[in-house]
Amino acid sequence: MKEDSKRMHSPCLEEASQVCLHGCCPSPFLTSHDPQTRPSKPTNTSAACRRDFASKTTSSIFPDTQFTNHESLPSMHESFAEFTEAYPQYSDTGRVDQIRAQEYYHLSFSNHTCLDYLGTGLFSYSQLQKHESPAYRIASSSFPLPPQSPPPVLDIPFFGVTYRTGNLKTLLLHGGAASELESAVRTRIMSFLNVSENDYSMVFTANKTSAFKLVAESYPFQSNRKLLSVYDYESEAIEAMTNSSEKKGARVMSAEFSWPRLRIQSSKLRNMLVSKEKKKKMKKRSGLFAFPLHSRMTGARYPYLWLSIAEENGWHVLIDACALGPKDMDSFGLSLFRPDFLICSFYKVFGENPSGFACLFVKKSTIPILETSTTSGIVGLIPTENLFQAATESPGTDTEVENIASQSGRIEKGKTTYEIQHAQVAEKLKGLEMIEVSESDKAIEIIQEDNLKQKGEIECRGLDQVDSLGLVTISNRARCLINWLVSALLKLQHPNTKGTPLVRIYGPKVKFDRGPAIAFNVFDWKGEKIEPVLVQKLADRSNISLSYGFLHHIWFADKYQEEKEKVMERRSNETKSANGNKGKDKNDMGIAVVTAALGFLANFQDIYKLWAFIAQFLDADFVEKERWRYTCLNQKTIEVL
Repeated sequence: MKEDSKRMHSPCLEEASQVCLHGCCPSPFLTSHDPQTRPSKPTNTSAACRRDFASKTTSSIFPDTQFTNHESLPSMHESFAEFTEAYPQYSDTGRVDQIRAQEYYHLSFSNHTCLDYLGTGLFSYSQLQKHESPAYRIASSSFPLPPQSPPPVLDIPFFGVTYRTGNLKTLLLHGGAASELESAVRTRIMSFLNVSENDYSMVFTANKTSAFKLVAESYPFQSNRKLLSVYDYESEAIEAMTNSSEKKGARVMSAEFSWPRLRIQSSKLRNMLVSKEKKKKMKKRSGLFAFPLHSRMTGARYPYLWLSIAEENGWHVLIDACALGPKDMDSFGLSLFRPDFLICSFYKVFGENPSGFACLFVKKSTIPILETSTTSGIVGLIPTENLFQAATESPGTDTEVENIASQSGRIEKGKTTYEIQHAQVAEKLKGLEMIEVSESDKAIEIIQEDNLKQKGEIECRGLDQVDSLGLVTISNRARCLINWLVSALLKLQHPNTKGTPLVRIYGPKVKFDRGPAIAFNVFDWKGEKIEPVLVQKLADRSNISLSYGFLHHIWFADKYQEEKEKVMERRSNETKSANGNKGKDKNDMGIAVVTAALGFLANFQDIYKLWAFIAQFLDADFVEKERWRYTCLNQKTIEVL
């Protein structure tokens, strides 16, 4: 066990200590907004680093300038020159641009800006193209030149998934039948996350929601009656966990977030976490504490100290790592804190294939407390040849056919195809007739040979690229991009008004340690909010993928009560459907927002393109025309009897 701890401690924590300008900033374990907690005082160097970064951003990004016309924006070339002057450290991340150009060149061909991806991509786009006909093969070298035009996609997925119904506890204790591919992917992911097989067991799940529901259905809420979560946004996964836990008699609680910065209400969360029996020897656990390391919508990062407080007070801890950056788990350090449950998600190819799976890790010492229950949502990974065989031989059930269909979804001409009907699956398989059957068989063999480098190993080039870049490079790049975007958006102001801003940002603004996500709304010249769903649809039309969601559990002090009446709204049906909420409307009040998330491949062109798109809303005629069009397209016909 000691050897495992040493292995997990190095070299990730060494690198993590360098993220904050090479060690000048304290660990998240030592930072807290809780006034009752008095950790060691940060060094002057640490405080100076953070202040310098914020002040440099404020003073360097369009100083003393407000943009009131979208046509007056500086060009991307001019903006980038100012950007690199403000953030000279960005030039050290050029390796990311090389990877994007050589491995994900479809983004340039399609001019598609992907700002809606969470999780980590397993494979690169060039891996997909590697299995094309020889005419479209890319020459093998350290930095191969991409083709001059996008080659046709053969549409052979790297793997498929098949649903399994079984007992989670039994699978965690004894495992189950797994293909060589599945075992190889499991080993690679555990290595990527620096998780020891001696400490954790893992199952694949269909998605994040399935993983949360599996935990709720197996956790002993009859004895450990509380479920406490820390989410400032509506989450389908948390909704599923809440519904399942309430059926088992759990008492559901949630942290609240103070307006306007949306920081955790520390005193309330501490009161919910701290056990009254703290000074006594606790005979049983308090319950389950679900904690995301940061908000996937606002980008707010939460002090890891809450995990220690929860553990000290008898809580089982579930960490939601789905919204973390590709190497953020290195800064967490599983050698310092080992949660009882850990959930993360992966997709196939960034900007091309959003399908994938989630991983549920359970600490081996926690498995015995789980209850025996027959659950769904666990999946297995199917090798490519098995997927095609299953598709051509008809699996026999609608569920399995739909599951196979979902594996073929991909982005074409800037549009995302997430679901394919049975007939379309057949058509796609028929599409392989562009080459002879023998050649398609050969292509499938190539996939298996190339991706399974040797027995027990698989080439996940997306993970390899992230590992090669490291935590420092990825974090510094994201920090520069997201803070420039925040600053630039706040520079947009309506003309002929008394300083009416175009954009309102929720949560942290310019901040050294904010996450690479942003939640915002766009307002017209009268101060009325433009519907987030309309902003998202117009962005999609401009080849920019955004998301929208719903912030909730917001706490307002007395001095903000008047503002509360203006900003809080009842959740719309569209927001419910976007988040998959079909349950009881217990938390209908909140704020619908537009969200953007930067992956590790994001570049300056992506954020400039988003900024220029949002600036169009400064044109009142543009706003009114699009609102009218949106209203007409979404009118409902009412039959009068």
